[in-house]
Amino acid sequence: MPFARPTLTALRSQAVEDITTSGVPGLDGLLRNAVLRVLAWVMAGLAYSEYGYLDWIARQSVPFTATDEFLEAWAALIGVFRKDATAASGFATFNGNAAGLTLPEGRTCTREDGTPYTITASATTDINGNVTVPIRALVEGAATNCDDGTPIAINDPIAGINASGETSGPVTGGADQETNEALRTRMLAKYRSPPQGGSAADYEQWALEVPGVTRAWCEPNGMGIGTVIIRFMLDDVQAAHEGFPQGTDGCASEETRGPTASGDQLAVAEHIWPVQPVTALVYAIAPVANAIDVELTALDPDTPDIEAQIVASLNDMFLARAEPGGTLYPSDFYEAVLATPGVNHFILSEPAGPVTSLPGALPVMGTLTIVNVLADAADR
Repeated sequence: MPFARPTLTALRSQAVEDITTSGVPGLDGLLRNAVLRVLAWVMAGLAYSEYGYLDWIARQSVPFTATDEFLEAWAALIGVFRKDATAASGFATFNGNAAGLTLPEGRTCTREDGTPYTITASATTDINGNVTVPIRALVEGAATNCDDGTPIAINDPIAGINASGETSGPVTGGADQETNEALRTRMLAKYRSPPQGGSAADYEQWALEVPGVTRAWCEPNGMGIGTVIIRFMLDDVQAAHEGFPQGTDGCASEETRGPTASGDQLAVAEHIWPVQPVTALVYAIAPVANAIDVELTALDPDTPDIEAQIVASLNDMFLARAEPGGTLYPSDFYEAVLATPGVNHFILSEPAGPVTSLPGALPVMGTLTIVNVLADAADR
């Protein structure tokens, strides 16, 4: 049975009662500003602080409730470490008016929203006057990611090369520092599934160690005997793309038996390469979206705010239960809608039966349609 921590009011009352019932003559009642009443309140406050400290110690003493450095210590015991914030990298293209002009390493660039980048390797313009250089953000975080074609400018232009350019392909790899809850989820998963030398759980845990990766699924022999497919999502870092990885599917750069990945897929493949079994041919592949439409009838109340909350609740359900090639049941949708605050009643018209996605297809929220039976009847 859990221990009920006494409130400050209860401790004050207990301290005053202990004094008045101590048997000392004349203490059967204390005035509001009596010295003994003040001392009782002071002692109660100190005791309340001690209870708080003991409560904090109890939370840090188990991995389920530990926070900050104590959570990191519990995770470190099994080789799980907090993912640091990372900076995005990619390529940018600029136009010049002649061939052979050099854009040197170290020049800084600025994205249209003010995010700073630096050129990490020199390059020269081609016969058309174009030059493509690798860039890396000078700050860290998910905000340093951007799409192909994002405007970017050289801060100190080179003669003959236009200062204005754009990214060539998606700039990926940026991620915020891992939160306590995300670290706890990975840690508890490893406690439940200790390393097995290349089990499906091992591949999923390796993928989840990559900054920004929030979900991962392993498919043995997915590309033939001896192959491993690892599919993954970046729900926060790539929120602008509904969490789907940005890049091309493939293998690590040192893997000669398959195509080399790029972008987010390359980051995952490169991380897994040094720890995977040496004989496995590992492919990092982005799932394919399988949008599932939802139709509700007789929703009450039917307001824009309620509909927005229903969509949010359904998105949470997809986040928790959807997996590539998996099956979602009408009960999953019913439970999500019913859990939406303010919903009194509804009829789930679609999906009417279990929805099974094709291999590699990840169920995501499609279109929410509300059919107002009373309004339709009135129109007729």
